[in-house]
Amino acid sequence: MLLTDEVRRYIGFGAMTCSEPVEKGAVRRFAQAIMDEDPKYAEGEPGDRFGGPIAPPLYPALMFRRPLGTPDPLAHAADPDYDGLSLATSTGLPDLPLRGHGLVSAGAEAEFYRYARHGESVVQHSAYRDIYERESKNGQPLLFTLIESEFRTAEGELLLRFRYRYVRR
Repeated sequence: MLLTDEVRRYIGFGAMTCSEPVEKGAVRRFAQAIMDEDPKYAEGEPGDRFGGPIAPPLYPALMFRRPLGTPDPLAHAADPDYDGLSLATSTGLPDLPLRGHGLVSAGAEAEFYRYARHGESVVQHSAYRDIYERESKNGQPLLFTLIESEFRTAEGELLLRFRYRYVRR
């Protein structure tokens, strides 16, 4: 059995503010990496439709970096028994106490509300929305995890909602 009372206690909510606002150079590198060099990512006028230069739609979900001087979420990587599986780096959530169980992505979905503008701060609110167990066809326990993250401006305006699904076996 993988779904214990200890694992159930992780269902909840947390918030994480990006260490830097949406920045022109980072947007440029991201746009180049996704091979979408649309001029609206670099240029814009305050009166235009977007209110100035913007970032690509999924940029908020991938802009979070650990601020200098803060604890490394992978600090336990020095442990020789550490399996390398961590969701803490992208969601800000604590890892589930399930060491040694394989992690497989079971898909993701995104709901886009508006572009992040250059200079805006982004706050990520993530939660383990559901954790449940099923049995595989060969009788092995599978633990399904649903994580939902919302990305909002510092003023609270919703930019993007992302749902991640994972299976541990």
